[in-house]
Amino acid sequence: MTTVVERVLPTRLGSGFRWLLASSWLTNLGDGIAAAAGPLLIATLTRDPLMISLSALVSWAPPLLFSLYAGVLSDRHNRRTIVLAANAVRAVVLVALIVLMATGSLTVVTALVGLTLRSITEVFADNTTATLTPMMVARDDLALANARLTTGLVTLNQLAGPPIGAALFGLGLAWPFAAQLLLVMGGIVLVSRITLPAHGRRSGDPGTGTLRELAEGFTWTFRHPAVRTLVLTILIFNFTFGAAWSVLVLYTQDQLGLGAMGFGLMTTIGGIGGLVGTGLYGAITRKVSLGTLMRIGLVIETFTHLGLALTHSPWVAGGIFLVFGAHAFIWGTTSVTVRQRAVPAHLQGRVGSVNAICVYAGLVVGSVIGGLLATHLGVAAPFWFAFAGSAVFVVLLWRQLKLIAHDD
Repeated sequence: MTTVVERVLPTRLGSGFRWLLASSWLTNLGDGIAAAAGPLLIATLTRDPLMISLSALVSWAPPLLFSLYAGVLSDRHNRRTIVLAANAVRAVVLVALIVLMATGSLTVVTALVGLTLRSITEVFADNTTATLTPMMVARDDLALANARLTTGLVTLNQLAGPPIGAALFGLGLAWPFAAQLLLVMGGIVLVSRITLPAHGRRSGDPGTGTLRELAEGFTWTFRHPAVRTLVLTILIFNFTFGAAWSVLVLYTQDQLGLGAMGFGLMTTIGGIGGLVGTGLYGAITRKVSLGTLMRIGLVIETFTHLGLALTHSPWVAGGIFLVFGAHAFIWGTTSVTVRQRAVPAHLQGRVGSVNAICVYAGLVVGSVIGGLLATHLGVAAPFWFAFAGSAVFVVLLWRQLKLIAHDD
């Protein structure tokens, strides 16, 4: 047993990282439960399509609106305190939702307000939590540490959480939210055990103002060749990814003929691919540089779109989703590691927030493009767009990708 624990979480990562990992895994499970329970709750309270669509809006709007300020705060103040405070507020919001459900006072408007507040707290907690790993783990161990964190995201948030949330919702409206509350409280206890080195603005230091601090984060990002290339790559490829994946539920039904269950099946296969990537990540990174991994990943993503555009076979599509799931895990873990290795400690929050804005901006714009293409040209059109766009961007960015060399 000791050998297994040592292989999964080597002693050199430190006890602080183990507390952080345990907290991350707990809250990721809670977030996965909430991902299923939130839309189900709104659909129970109303059949108005507009109101139901707002349940999706409240999940991606807060990162766009609050990530930049969350980054400023995490570079300005004690990061452990911010994580604890954000999760404490999230717990209060969950308690309020549970009480309203128990008393029969919950309306669709109050539910949406509660879900929005919960999403906002997640932005501050997640942005700041991402800055903790490079403070506790040696530079050469960041790839391993991030792989372990991402494993929790894949297994607990994406695979285990949603079906558990749906099952608990079947027992009663409040049950999934009560489960998330318990998991958030557990995360608070675990994070409270972490000790961090001195950081943030020193007492008595003059403030520079939020806008100036934001400008500093943007300026550093776009003056640093590797990180600039990384965030621009993420922005561009989320245009194409968002276009294709925005119509995935229609694609699985219309082109693959899988019916209503097809979407869940393909996303589950993608999650299984993520587990495969988890198992292979250590061996791959010992033989392949991080910069090369990112090049290979972008080629895989490009041909993923082509394969899905061409095929009508659920079996072929399933194989593509399996490979793509492994790629998504490996590329996501690698991009976080590259950024953390390059960015100075006092800028981790702000540069991370710039990265988050690029992620969500790309997805939002891409989803609009995908919806328009599918409406006028059919469900395969967004995948053809994603292939063509990705292919062009790979060619244009290929030489720039060599700048991502922070694995030396």
